[in-house]
Amino acid sequence: MTESARDLARKLLSSTATGTATGTARPTTPAAPVRPAAASAPRKRRGPGRHFADHPEVAAMVARKAAIAGLYEQTGMPNPLFLPRTSANDATMRVGEQELLNFSAYNYLGLANHPRVVAGAKAALDRYGASASASRILAGEIALYGELEQRLADWYGVGDAMITTSGYLTNAGVLGFLMGDGDVAVCDALIHGSVVSGTQWAGCRRITFRHNDPEVLRSVLRMSRAGFDRALVVVEGHYSMDGTVGRVDELAAIAREYDCAVMVDEAHSLGVFGARGRGIREHYAMAGEDVDIWMGTLSKALGSVGGFIAGDADLIGAMKAAAPGVAMLTGGPAPSAVGAALAALDVLDDEPERLTRLWSNAKLFTARLSERGVNLGDSQGTPIIPVIVPGEIRSGFVASSLLQQGVYAGNISAPAVPAGQERLRFFVTSEHTEDQLTATANLLAEAISAAEHVPDPTAPN
Repeated sequence: MTESARDLARKLLSSTATGTATGTARPTTPAAPVRPAAASAPRKRRGPGRHFADHPEVAAMVARKAAIAGLYEQTGMPNPLFLPRTSANDATMRVGEQELLNFSAYNYLGLANHPRVVAGAKAALDRYGASASASRILAGEIALYGELEQRLADWYGVGDAMITTSGYLTNAGVLGFLMGDGDVAVCDALIHGSVVSGTQWAGCRRITFRHNDPEVLRSVLRMSRAGFDRALVVVEGHYSMDGTVGRVDELAAIAREYDCAVMVDEAHSLGVFGARGRGIREHYAMAGEDVDIWMGTLSKALGSVGGFIAGDADLIGAMKAAAPGVAMLTGGPAPSAVGAALAALDVLDDEPERLTRLWSNAKLFTARLSERGVNLGDSQGTPIIPVIVPGEIRSGFVASSLLQQGVYAGNISAPAVPAGQERLRFFVTSEHTEDQLTATANLLAEAISAAEHVPDPTAPN
């Protein structure tokens, strides 16, 4: 919302006589006489059901979907998008009658279908039902919420935590609640789109700095910090499109030099980094207070769904009571999701070999692809391995070629990544085998070689 739009909204609200939250009417001033608008030709109506048919984003996506569907129909190759699976989303999955080797699931530790995790979800479901059926502040609270939040707070060495129904909305809602006009969010250039949405919700300024570059962050803060009230530096622990590791310790230290708060998105690092899977804080041996807001999701390594933040107890308490879209005015997380997440934390503690296998597989697959000359971009040998195949058509061709041979790996194109940086993204898990990884590397190298001969006007020259 622009500043002029905000001013207009405030004026409209202040001119109403609906009263405050306590029922006291606000004084109003007499409205100025309204002059009749100049006569103009009536707008042409779009007709029933056509109000958004010509919306630029809608029209563009309709045309794009039609072009993609036409391409796959013309070539007879399988479309890898929106495949309905009939099994758990594990290292292998079933689509209809076909079993696919799966590299599109961020089920890093195989916990989403682990018997103990499934049992935890079922037990919560049996006791509390399928839904919280209310916001937590009014009838929605259950003991499992506090139990999970205390464990997460202990993991991070902070005062409290808050679980939410959505990782995306957690980022957006936290920024929307804490930041405002006159504030600034200083974000890594590769920050997740949920953070961008949060800055738009908040109406604060957003400044980006070069990915993972502490000295550029220092320069940005040196030049801009004095121009804002609150400043929040936002980075990630593990970047989901590039497989790079956030330099969180260095970036947080620089933020403190310039009186900035720090928020870390741990969506893909919790359960993956650290000797015990405790995340990027454990990886760098940071103190909990080195970061103001630790954010994460339950839907990646923990095999459940939802998000969370952890931090100072007063801050978290305020968020629980008053943050719209995150806690206030929203239903509590499904009890089954919380039961699953609690069980996942237990399995993570009891079966450390899963984490060992995960990193062994990531190292092996990276090595196999490097030996075959595959372009891995800026990845750093983590369980997220991007394979750069420039050109939307060529990357789609590679994904379809693999699918024909029983390997599922989604291709990513603009706007999720810059044009010319299209890629297939491989999530390696603890449940993949050495034979599966080696066979996939061979198939992938062959498919990329074949794609070089496919005409693609979207590919860079």
